[in-house]
Amino acid sequence: MEAPAPGAAQNAATQDVHSEARRRLDAYTYLSAPERLEHLAIMRVFCGTLLADLAVPDVLAKLHQVGGPAAGLDADTLTVRLEQLVRWGNLLRSSHTVKASSISEYQRSRSRYQLSKLGERIQRDADGVLAEADAAREVSSELLALVERGLRELAELVTAPGGIEPQDGLERVSTLFVQFTEFADSIRDFYAYLGQVLARYDLDSAEYQGFKELLLDYVEAITEDVAFRAPRISAALDTLWPHVPGLLARLDAHAQGLTGLSPQGDGRLETRVQRSRGRELADWEGLRGWFSDTDGQGSQVDQLRDATLRALQSLLANAKRMLRSATGEMSRRRDLLRLARWFDEAAPQDAHDIAVAAFGLYAARHLGIPPATDEVVPAYTSWWTGPMVEVPVALRERGSRAQRGRTSAVEDHSAQKRRLREAAREQAAARAAAADELRSASGRFAEVRLTSAALGLLLELLATALGNAQLRRRAGTDGKGATEFDLDQAHSEDAELGIRLTVRRTAGARCVLHSVDGDLLLDDLELDVGRTSSDVADSDAEVSVS
Repeated sequence: MEAPAPGAAQNAATQDVHSEARRRLDAYTYLSAPERLEHLAIMRVFCGTLLADLAVPDVLAKLHQVGGPAAGLDADTLTVRLEQLVRWGNLLRSSHTVKASSISEYQRSRSRYQLSKLGERIQRDADGVLAEADAAREVSSELLALVERGLRELAELVTAPGGIEPQDGLERVSTLFVQFTEFADSIRDFYAYLGQVLARYDLDSAEYQGFKELLLDYVEAITEDVAFRAPRISAALDTLWPHVPGLLARLDAHAQGLTGLSPQGDGRLETRVQRSRGRELADWEGLRGWFSDTDGQGSQVDQLRDATLRALQSLLANAKRMLRSATGEMSRRRDLLRLARWFDEAAPQDAHDIAVAAFGLYAARHLGIPPATDEVVPAYTSWWTGPMVEVPVALRERGSRAQRGRTSAVEDHSAQKRRLREAAREQAAARAAAADELRSASGRFAEVRLTSAALGLLLELLATALGNAQLRRRAGTDGKGATEFDLDQAHSEDAELGIRLTVRRTAGARCVLHSVDGDLLLDDLELDVGRTSSDVADSDAEVSVS
């Protein structure tokens, strides 16, 4: 007969391990089933007994006595629940012999159930979670001093001549590991609660003050105590460590516990035994690894120190958040939860009113946008049949016409202003030169040729003078029946250029103006260009002063 291949045997072993893990995980199913409250009540009835098997009538009576969600179950429904718990592995069918005086009594009592070890363990843990999951567990820091003293005394007894008495050693080891386990569990529970609290971002000032005192006082006391005693415990373990294997062998020889009860030989009972804490070398390795870095991954004391630092950083983050709350940057979680509770408790119409008040969800509103200027839409035209108006993108997407984004920088016009000043300065200089040219050419216009700028300035002054002139009717007529008018002296001046033009009407006079742009003939007019009266007065004042 051929032996199975090594690979096939390994695969079969792996499948067995997975099947066993799946079977154990199925025992947790009743905690998430739709009827979980009824299952919890049934399991609590069985957990309240020791080595007792109960029939359906017994369970019904206890459920009615306790009350709760399962108190109204009938016998048939309860039988279905019990059979389901058996399939999940939480209960076992009892092999108890039924003694009945009638067939009806036998039918009621033939199905009896008892608690499985796995089901009892899960239910016990579930009750602990439901009862104390949100509570802050105190750290049993006083146990650390007992652990230190127990290790020191145990090291002294083990290293003494003759060693330690087995019974004394058994008692000391059991006490030591019970104390250490309780201390380590309380540390883990407390820091898990602390992390849950510090993860919140809706702490008000009172809650923050309380947790701040918790961190600064309680946590500081814990870390200081651990930091003080950890080196002493490590020194005691280093002294005791070479003698641990011999100590465990001596304790096993004295009291083997369940490991010595299994039958020997071919009929040996295949039973896994969970040893008491401290009876195996792995327990001592875990104790040593809690206080010393034995594998390069850091000790639990180092992790405790890091966790305390992270807690202080979270506390500082909450402090910063509360400081920013003055500017309105605080979390609205508590307000939103209160609003959600109002929605849950409100009637449908009240919920609509709350939504309108909270979020501004009012009815539809029409936006009045004027149409194009060439379209005249009567006021009675419906929105459905009227012409479409193009809505700006900003108004359509954001409901606002305000421009978004960074404001552009102010454009620098200094160069343009400089060019304009230069042009104005050149123009003023050209006009001043033209005024000087006209003053020098006054009385001899027929002999000089004016520049374009001079002629333009002269025509500008002439138009102003003629516009300001007063016409006076001349006595008599010109012999043809037409009325003649005389022109009083007309004046115009430019105070900025200091030039003055006087225009006189003289019969038969001819004034010719020659320029590069052409010649201009003025009949019956005489032109006299001079300085303004203010410039003449200034010149006289300068002469008298000099």
